[in-house]
Amino acid sequence: MGEALLSELATEDSGPGVRCHRDRPSRWCSGSWVSQRQAHAGAARNVVVPSHNKNGYGDYLIRKKKVSTTTTSSSNVLIYRAPSPKHCVFLLGAITSVLSGFLGMKIATYANARTTLEARKGVGKAFITAFRSVAVMGFLLATNGLLVLYIAINLFKLYYGDDWEGLFEAITGYGLGGSSMALFGRVGGGIYTKAADVGADLVGKVERNIPEDDPRNPAVIADNVGDNVGDIAGMGSDLFGSYAESSYAALVVASISSFGINHEFAAMLYPLLISSMGILVCLITTLFATDFFEIKVVKEIEAALKKQLIISKVLMTVGIAIITWLALPSSFTIFNFGVQKEVKSCCSSVWVLVFGLDLLLGLLLNIIQAMLIDVADSCRTGAATNVIFGLALGYKSVIIPIFAIAISIFVSFTFAAMYGIAVAALGMLSTIATGLAIDAYGPISDNAGGIAEMAGMSHRIRERTDTLDAAGNTTAAIGKGFAIGSAALVSLALFGAFVSRAGISTVDVLTPKVFIGLLVGVMLPYWFPAMTMKSVGSAALKMVEEVRRQFNTIPGLMEGTAKPDYATCVKISTDASIKEMIPPGALVMLTPLIVGILFGVETLSGVLAGSIVSGVQIAISASNTGGAWDNVKKYIEAGASEHARTLGPKGSDPHKAAVIGDTIGDPLKDTSDLHSTSLLSSWRLSH
Repeated sequence: MGEALLSELATEDSGPGVRCHRDRPSRWCSGSWVSQRQAHAGAARNVVVPSHNKNGYGDYLIRKKKVSTTTTSSSNVLIYRAPSPKHCVFLLGAITSVLSGFLGMKIATYANARTTLEARKGVGKAFITAFRSVAVMGFLLATNGLLVLYIAINLFKLYYGDDWEGLFEAITGYGLGGSSMALFGRVGGGIYTKAADVGADLVGKVERNIPEDDPRNPAVIADNVGDNVGDIAGMGSDLFGSYAESSYAALVVASISSFGINHEFAAMLYPLLISSMGILVCLITTLFATDFFEIKVVKEIEAALKKQLIISKVLMTVGIAIITWLALPSSFTIFNFGVQKEVKSCCSSVWVLVFGLDLLLGLLLNIIQAMLIDVADSCRTGAATNVIFGLALGYKSVIIPIFAIAISIFVSFTFAAMYGIAVAALGMLSTIATGLAIDAYGPISDNAGGIAEMAGMSHRIRERTDTLDAAGNTTAAIGKGFAIGSAALVSLALFGAFVSRAGISTVDVLTPKVFIGLLVGVMLPYWFPAMTMKSVGSAALKMVEEVRRQFNTIPGLMEGTAKPDYATCVKISTDASIKEMIPPGALVMLTPLIVGILFGVETLSGVLAGSIVSGVQIAISASNTGGAWDNVKKYIEAGASEHARTLGPKGSDPHKAAVIGDTIGDPLKDTSDLHSTSLLSSWRLSH
């Protein structure tokens, strides 16, 4: 992370702490507050802004932007052959997506070191710094997406005039641009971070038996950079894509319904009003974690994060009821496969019920936690039984979410057809600021622990950051539930828009063309993560060989008297991620075009339907399997209970089996699962 950074952090108790500014009325401005956390007045620049060249952030972002911009521009030309306003909206979405990822990574690099510094004062101070920083990311993402979309609608309204159907048809490019960039950000970031993580763990922990994030490990810098590249920048771009798509999905359906026909502008912007209310709700919710209640002991951290989800949904339920009463007419009609379905405004409140889907996904977390004990016990007999039990847990974890999604779809469609499904997805993402904070909190705490280890700070500091990371790793499953559940709902809404625009009243699976497309569609969510998983494996192989080479050829490296070559490992991850993200991206971009042109819309409808059904289940299973193995490793390492201590300590055979399971699970939960979600995110735009 740079010698200046490490030297500053190593002086653990040097200099007075910065005042808390409790008397400032603007303390809720978290971005300003986080940027003021420093060891002492003269050290801010050295601690906060380490060299981008040494970190690898700038190198990765610049090179990724070149590749993804070229590919995205090509797809823009293919999809919108003649120059049109859609080109401009497409580029707006792409730029906003990149900006979301960049700002998230920028804030993360500021917050990592400051969280480490605040950990000297206690776990409560460190929690506030980490959580406020990720809250800023969420607010930036939500406000940027909403503001740009609102400005685009008003500008293009001047161009299209009374043609509201054409106006909101053009706005679809906004989500397509965002999803295109998010696809490359998520794929490239996932390959980068997991290649470094697997290489660092296999050689460092298993072979050399050195601690995690030990500065003697040549891959440690690439590993920490990867947390920001994949889990911060990639997640920010990915959630922005879902956020934009759920907004315009509802707008497109509404534009061909009574809202658009009668030019009821306030009712048309109902999805944007939901998002606006979500920002206000998230602001109030954040104060409950950082200002209204103080974290004093470790066990309160996970409870505080879960309360964020519950409080935000309770407040959002009240807010959505008020907006529905003010913005929507008493009755209206919604386009439903060629006919207009009448909807009563009072029935719109039923959409609030489906907002509980992510609450149910959160409750699933508690069930999975109870099953982790079985997976941990399986480590006693080696890595093979650990893998078997982890896979079983992942398969079983699909059951509850699928029933929850199915019930949500049924209720939403019954009351408001495809518009209800689109608004249900938006309801899940309306509190995106809180959702992103819960998800991105883990990587911030993880990197804070890495900085503490590399700086040689006391074991007490590392224990505090590890407890923060453990809580964040547990609740991150909720954030992934946001992405997967909303992807399923929005995919279905836009699939309905596709078959409606293509003039298909029903998708008959008994028709050979449709059934063939269905089979191919079910297969493709396996093909896509297979490509990314192989990419991670190839890059990890090179990383392992390089780390072994350095340990074997650099004298004094294990003794700590020589410095490893961090830059080579960073270059391996960067090169692999840039090179390997092109084939999966081409698969996503070209498949709908090739199938549609060569085999027609009926076959394409089968492909899209199959990919939705298959992709959601693969994403849930892979996410929970990988998360279980990760949690088991941390459970054994923490040794917080008598049962955990019987499996430890670090370096024992059960611990090594858990580390192997974790290395298998890393690409599963951070590459395979969300890349299946990215597949849905991009293909649902093919209408």
